[in-house]
Formats: sequence, C-alpha cells, structure tokens
Amino acid sequence: MATFVLVPGACLGAWAWEDTARALREQGHAALPLTLTGLAEHADQGGPQTDLDTHIADITGFVERNDLRDVTLVAHSYAAAPVTGAAGRLGDRLERVVYVDSAPFAAGMCMLDLMPPQAADQLRRQVAASGDGWRLSFAAVLGLSSSLDGLDEGQLDVLRARATPQPFGTCTQRLAGPAEPGVGVDRVLIACHDFTGLLDAGTPMLAFLNQPPWRRFDLPTGHWPMLSAPIELAGILDKAAF
Repeated sequence: MATFVLVPGACLGAWAWEDTARALREQGHAALPLTLTGLAEHADQGGPQTDLDTHIADITGFVERNDLRDVTLVAHSYAAAPVTGAAGRLGDRLERVVYVDSAPFAAGMCMLDLMPPQAADQLRRQVAASGDGWRLSFAAVLGLSSSLDGLDEGQLDVLRARATPQPFGTCTQRLAGPAEPGVGVDRVLIACHDFTGLLDAGTPMLAFLNQPPWRRFDLPTGHWPMLSAPIELAGILDKAAF
C-alpha cells in the first residue's frame, strides 16, 4: 500500500487532512499529514524569516527523518510550491506526486506570479498594514475567489476558526531549482472546480497537465476537498496509487 505525505494549503495545518487521512488508513495506506512552519500548531515557530525554502525543508526533513520510502507527496493549493521543490530533492524516496486543485511550479516562480499585479500589490499592502509585515491573513486568502462549493456553514466556520495567517515570505520567494522530480516519478492531478474549468478551457500554461505522463482525476467540489469531500478525495488517492 502507499505512503501518503499530505501537505496542506495556505493557512492550514495537518488538521485539515484528518478525515481524508482516516479514510486512507482504513483502506490500508499510511497517511501522514504534515503541518508546515508558522502554521496551526507550529504558528509560534514562524516569523519574517519563514519562506518557501523553510517549507521545502519541512517536507524533505520530514521524509528523511522518518526514513520514508516510495512516498506519495500530496500538495493542496499553495503546497504545490514547496512540494515541487521537495520533489526535486527527494530522489529515489519519491514514487508519486499528486497536485490537488493546483499545479507544479517552474523554477523561478512564486505564488504572487499566479495573480494579477494589482492583486499582488494589494496583498503586499495588507501584509504591511495589518500583518506586521510578514503575516497574510486567511481572510485575504479567501478573497482570492477560490471556490467554496461543497462547504456548509459549519465547515466554513471551522475553516475560519482554525486557519492561521500564512508567512508571506512563502508567497514572495521564488522557487529555486531543481524543480523536477525524477523521470520515473508518477505524476497525478486531482482537479476540482477551479482547475477543471481552466483545464477544459485549454489554458495554454496548463495544457501539459492533460497529457502523459500526467494522469488526471476530476473531483466535482470546491477548492477545499479535504473538508467538502474528504472520503471522495481519499477514494481518488487510493485509485491513483495503483
């Protein structure tokens, strides 16, 4: 069975994966949710110095300390950036990389490149004015118009209550190489509503995700499937492991 290392998106911690991880374990897999520096129970470890390299080191260090082999790295949303970096560094420990409503980064990219310049400038102003110069609020992340489909009011309340500010350096630092996993690493995309629309519209920069060696699975829910459709997400991850 597979060994899943589950990496949450911006402002989230391992807690967001609890239901999906439980379902994966019931299917016989090892499911290991990871909280990155500066978030959730590790919020007090974050600071202005926390950046993308910090989170890449979190992931590679977790895999190496636990001597994990044949790893399936799962990236939700923002985690695509540090997972891409870690995937290029883990060598033969990595069997598979899965992007959930996200896509791999190219060397030289940062999170702010994914939004219009005006929106990126607005985030910088918000962080400077109300985030002590380094904290990006979850309210600002929600304002980026990701789909909330499938989340009821109770789940939204939990999401807002448990989310923590994102260290902004993780969004501004550009990914250094290597940014490609080994040739034999399996590549999987799980597309929710946000990504399904972009892929089906033929967005040029994402066209490669519809071609081998990528395998695409669609999950008809919003941007937080580990909360809105955790069992269904686990089922796709189980299927992708074979």
